[in-house]
Amino acid sequence: MSDDTDHGHDIAPATRVVTAGRRDEWTRGIVNTPVWRASTILYDDVADLRAAAGKDTHHRLFYGRRGTPTQWSLADALTQLEPGAEGTFLYPSGVAAIAGCLLAILSPGDELLVTDSAYDPTRSMAGGLLRRMGITTRFYDPLIGAGIADLIGPATRAIVMESPGSLTFEVQDVPAIAAAARARGVATVLDNTWATPLLFPAIAHGVDYTILACTKYVVGHSDVMLGSVTAAPGRFAALRDTAFQLGQVTGPDDAWLASRGLRTMAVRLKQHQDSALAIARWLDAQPGVARVLHPALPSCPGHDVWARDFAGSSGLFSFVLDGGDERARAALINTLAHFGIGYSWGGYESLALPVDPHRYRTATTPDVAGPLVRLQIGLEDPGDLIADLDRGLAAFRAARG
Repeated sequence: MSDDTDHGHDIAPATRVVTAGRRDEWTRGIVNTPVWRASTILYDDVADLRAAAGKDTHHRLFYGRRGTPTQWSLADALTQLEPGAEGTFLYPSGVAAIAGCLLAILSPGDELLVTDSAYDPTRSMAGGLLRRMGITTRFYDPLIGAGIADLIGPATRAIVMESPGSLTFEVQDVPAIAAAARARGVATVLDNTWATPLLFPAIAHGVDYTILACTKYVVGHSDVMLGSVTAAPGRFAALRDTAFQLGQVTGPDDAWLASRGLRTMAVRLKQHQDSALAIARWLDAQPGVARVLHPALPSCPGHDVWARDFAGSSGLFSFVLDGGDERARAALINTLAHFGIGYSWGGYESLALPVDPHRYRTATTPDVAGPLVRLQIGLEDPGDLIADLDRGLAAFRAARG
């Protein structure tokens, strides 16, 4: 059931989302892999126990912290969604996945290059945990492309990318950065949460480690914290060993909910894409909106790279207001009836969030003149969401004066 091919033929990603990870020995004839809850694993005798300890305990019952078929099924499915990948490890959150990946690569004295458009917890990790470990970080222009080669120094060990950036949505030239890094023996890490492997198969584009905050589109229902790192060939052992040493483990119930969400991810992403594009194009023509930052629109930085490399777009984007202040922006967001105000994204509900990217940038200045609003477009009817935003923009214009 979990083969990458169907009778010897390649299958489409949408089909693989449904079939991946469903090995017969894990499902035992049941459509969904059951929830295996376990801490202690019992052995037949002492010889059996000793033999188990001497074997590779990945995908083998050993102790609950090493996982059960519930976790393995999800990890296996995520690996199969990345053509060319070796393996995937699960983490209790997206931030834990970022930390686990970087700790598998970096040592004291190393240097890390991080895109200036990175997710704030990634920046905080660089200035906190990694700095205390003696690892230095330099931030770079997300649109640098192959020019990253000029920044790679003798101590550089890894490059972190996020494409598009989750606030200002610059699309990075991931293949060019990966090629430059590979030529110098530097590992590449991509936060691929916005696109997922369905829209951008990162390993196939030369990335060494691709990270998902599975809390978002994989789970899809705003009720589970989960992260994953999928590794290219030769990279998985270090990732797994570091996770084992840190005691990282994902609960089987969370893994089961994520597996269930994964099966509908392709159809949900299609709806997120279609609704978000309709709303982004509508916003682009509205008075009070200075600019829309959506990778599928030509006005978004890196749009040409998106058009070249991506199979589609998802439901998260931002728009820049034409003037106004914090009070006027708050008036817009507070007026909305169908948009919740909260962090995260990727669930079925729409969200609106005030964001201030200038507070998080050190290497570059984002091309954002006015207040910024980030929208997560959920699965509601886009007509209702447009009508809601129309009321919000009227409130903004009134408050702006």
